[in-house]
Amino acid sequence: MNVAALLKVKGRAVATVRPDATVQDVAQKLAAKRIGAMVVVGPGGGLVGIVSERDVIRVIATSGSAALAMPVEEIMTRDVVTCQEGDTIDSLMAKMTAGRFRHVPVVEDGALVGLVSIGDVVKHHIAEVELEASALKSYLVSG
Repeated sequence: MNVAALLKVKGRAVATVRPDATVQDVAQKLAAKRIGAMVVVGPGGGLVGIVSERDVIRVIATSGSAALAMPVEEIMTRDVVTCQEGDTIDSLMAKMTAGRFRHVPVVEDGALVGLVSIGDVVKHHIAEVELEASALKSYLVSG
């Protein structure tokens, strides 16, 4: 299975935020939407970074409540690892594991078309394993 098939199941909606939004704005949006990360987009809508709940916690731990007034561009990850719709789920899982991150924006022809989380990948993997187990049980029963 590839990323496009995963997006077809989970949807293509991506929560985004501008670089000048405050850390408090991001924290409130993450909590309200019950998500772990937001893609940071520039004026033209292009991807300029990603900010996660971990980023928010780290900056609050080091800067205290003053961090809440900081702009997101000061805490976001700028070198964002992305994937494409044609990438396999296995290659995506390998990227996420090697890089120790949980969210990967999906970009096609320079445009943001989705966001995949480690939860999405694990959910797919579990479904795949259950399908294989079911097929093996059917084979054993009928064989």
